[in-house]
Amino acid sequence: MKIALVTDAWKPQVNGVVTTLVELQRELAAEGHEMLVVEPSQFRTRPCPGYKGIDLAVRPYPDVVRKLDAFQPDAIHIATEGPLGWAARKYCLKNGLAFTTAFHTKFPEIVNAAVKVPVSWGYALFRHFHRPSSGVMVPTHSVLQMLQRRGFSNLREWTHGVDTSLFGLRERPGIFPQLGELPRPVWLFVGRVSYEKNIQAFLDTPLPGSKVVCGVGPVEASLKARFPEVRWVGLLPRDVLAQLYGAADVFVFPSHADTFGLVMVEAMATGTPVAAYPVDGPLEVLGRRHPEEDRPLGGAMDEDLAQACHAALAVPRAEARRRAEDFSWSHAARVFAGHLVPAKAARPLPMSVTKLSSGT
Repeated sequence: MKIALVTDAWKPQVNGVVTTLVELQRELAAEGHEMLVVEPSQFRTRPCPGYKGIDLAVRPYPDVVRKLDAFQPDAIHIATEGPLGWAARKYCLKNGLAFTTAFHTKFPEIVNAAVKVPVSWGYALFRHFHRPSSGVMVPTHSVLQMLQRRGFSNLREWTHGVDTSLFGLRERPGIFPQLGELPRPVWLFVGRVSYEKNIQAFLDTPLPGSKVVCGVGPVEASLKARFPEVRWVGLLPRDVLAQLYGAADVFVFPSHADTFGLVMVEAMATGTPVAAYPVDGPLEVLGRRHPEEDRPLGGAMDEDLAQACHAALAVPRAEARRRAEDFSWSHAARVFAGHLVPAKAARPLPMSVTKLSSGT
């Protein structure tokens, strides 16, 4: 099957959406599907205002038309609501083509945190964007319910995965060479150092030992100035990042805005348990209950982040790993393929997509 994936989030950006889409492309290509990825590096770009490290395509519609006309896809998936997403949406509507979309990020909350635009305005714009979609893929059931309450329709659950080979189990947290010996426990955050991640809640929480932050972003300089005792390591290659995950005692995820939180699953795959608030992403990742104890598998959630951190410290590393193994990219690709629709409604999708979606 020929699948066009249109996304404003792609390499060299470093975030969970990019990781998800890159892994999805790899899995689908391995299944024999022909993939066209329409992404920002193929266009003239400019930086996203207020969000350093994110480049957006400038007036991309004519080139999007040329790319999609030349490829003649069987299915079109629009992954993001940026300039490329809007251009692909316009192309599909103008040509009477069906398409699917995805809701990866709570941008209305991000824009509200950054420049105080009312959240309701952002969701009104997103409802308009997704309304013609034949299927809006969302990463968790709680996000699906939230979008239903906000008037979205045609919602489809679509989970994410983790590379359990790259992020291998470390039975005991060791030393990360770049940091050397640190006072234990080591509390780790990985992600964009940005408004919506609520990193300050982690940094303000009194905890023994050492705090480490891996990532870059628009609030990095101000947080570094306020918290000089924190160890800041910037961006790391993914193989090195796996070593950092495995060297931590607890992975702290303070965000209220993430729809999934792929970094939690990556940390758990190395054996590092997660501490988080009981909100959308963590409720999915830590949603399974321990069979013998009244607590989540693989970590801890609490409205008091310090309580969650101390509870997570007692979670066995092998248990965190087992929970991470519930998430696989091959399963995520099968679910994704099952949600695709024929671009030309009268034309059935090739048989290969039926096989992929059914796992046969």
